[in-house]
Amino acid sequence: MSGHHARPGPPPRHTTHPLTAAAAALVVLAVGACTSSSTTTTSPTTSAVAAASTGPGGQKPTLTGAGSTFDAPFFAVAFAKYQQQHPGVTISYAVVGSSAGIAAISAKQVDFGASDVPMNASELAGAHGGSITQVPVDLGGEGIAYNLSLPAGARLHLTGPVLAAIYLGQITHWNDPAITALNPGITLPDAPINVVHRSDGSGTTYIFSNYLSSIDPAWASKVGTGKSLNWPVGEGAEGNGSVATDVFRTPFSIGYIEQAYSLGLTLPFAAIRNQAGTYVTPSAQTVAADAAQKPAITPTEFSIVNQPGAASYPISGYSWALVYTRQPGQATGQALVTMLDWLTHDGQAYAAANGYVPLPPRIQQLARTMLQQVTGPAGTRFLS
Repeated sequence: MSGHHARPGPPPRHTTHPLTAAAAALVVLAVGACTSSSTTTTSPTTSAVAAASTGPGGQKPTLTGAGSTFDAPFFAVAFAKYQQQHPGVTISYAVVGSSAGIAAISAKQVDFGASDVPMNASELAGAHGGSITQVPVDLGGEGIAYNLSLPAGARLHLTGPVLAAIYLGQITHWNDPAITALNPGITLPDAPINVVHRSDGSGTTYIFSNYLSSIDPAWASKVGTGKSLNWPVGEGAEGNGSVATDVFRTPFSIGYIEQAYSLGLTLPFAAIRNQAGTYVTPSAQTVAADAAQKPAITPTEFSIVNQPGAASYPISGYSWALVYTRQPGQATGQALVTMLDWLTHDGQAYAAANGYVPLPPRIQQLARTMLQQVTGPAGTRFLS
């Protein structure tokens, strides 16, 4: 499977989804504004955070991150809760997309990046701060949102090959026989399909195109898998939130978004036929069922799209935090590792309420194993 660079085309829209605006506002937090009570974390490294909560001269560590919009709704809530529990640490996260997050950590502009696809060999080789450790942080599904007036209680049904044909520009109208055959009893309009896709380098796009490549040979050969693609048709929008907004505002449109971005809007998700022949929509249960079919992942064997099982939702994936294996500063490095250990364990309690699936126990252990590789400038591990 191959990745492609985006070709010149219409300028991307920069509309902002209400949830994206909220996420951006909440992810960049001032801990002094947090006044609500919090529960005590059970993380084994809480005392380490307290010990490392001040740097030279009594400065409080500020952890900076950038990347995935897929992660933003979860990060917004989880980071706020963490800062309530650990007022000695400030966390700032820029919601800029996976490719920009990889670029930021590679240039040592942030303490951690976030991407819905791990860095590949060439990206790892280009990191300016040495070896990078990649840590799974959340699990979610991508819904296929659409803007159609259907009868009450009706839901659009699609298959992977039909979805690929839409994004290839081979199916151009909603009443195409390939779509109507999947939706008996529903009169679909004789209207052009307005295709919306990501314009920025996106891990969400990687998961979506990875799914299409796994199920449709034409897509695999003509477009392939990547964070940035040479899209045959459609209009680009920057970030999950803008894709959601464009679909919401544009009649007869279709787009792929992380499922949390449908919250607050009346955007339905299509039911997608999975490998077992069942039509399923993204939910905590169906994404978990998909992930359960591949319980062991690594930063090089990470794809969980199109897994078997009657309940599996096929457009699912993990997202990853990217950190330097040898941290340049002891206090900030300790605060970073302890925060990520909390995020991948106790912090998972905030996943389900925000459209994500708590990391399975085996993946939580993988996260801790990866974090145990991270050391301070003298080579001492932060986690034992």
